[in-house]
Amino acid sequence: MSSVLSGEADDRRGLTTQIKAALRDLRNELSILNRQVSARIAVKDGDLDCLDLITRHGPLSPSGLARLAGVHPATLTGILDRLERAGWVARERDVQDRRAVLVRALPQRSREVFHLYAGMNSALDEICAGYDQSQLEVVADFMRRAADAGKNAAQELADGEQAAHGKPSPP
Repeated sequence: MSSVLSGEADDRRGLTTQIKAALRDLRNELSILNRQVSARIAVKDGDLDCLDLITRHGPLSPSGLARLAGVHPATLTGILDRLERAGWVARERDVQDRRAVLVRALPQRSREVFHLYAGMNSALDEICAGYDQSQLEVVADFMRRAADAGKNAAQELADGEQAAHGKPSPP
């Protein structure tokens, strides 16, 4: 009985290792794809990341975007300047608070980026078509939880870096 349980534990560890390796492979392949897209539209990789966040979550305040992207506000200013000059985003006054600024993606330019990801989106649609509803719910849950784990790990590193330099952690 013990050897059966041990075998199951080994199988589980093996599958967990395969999942982690597959996630690293996915991260690498998406990085390559993103670099290709960045080159096509003549923006830096980090600029493309911010453009994606603005497109998906915007309009956003610059400070909110800096938090989501994990970049220093001064770095973000340069990113937004480049994206605005190239016609990807617009900075506008917040109608609720005229002192605040919001950044929004310009839809006509966003379609250009969406078109470049069409091959990947089609491939993902085909992959998802091979799973039933309950399986897709498990995959979606796993991906959300994996993204949260990555976010938490990044925050722990940032907190450790700030503590090492005697700076308080942001709220």
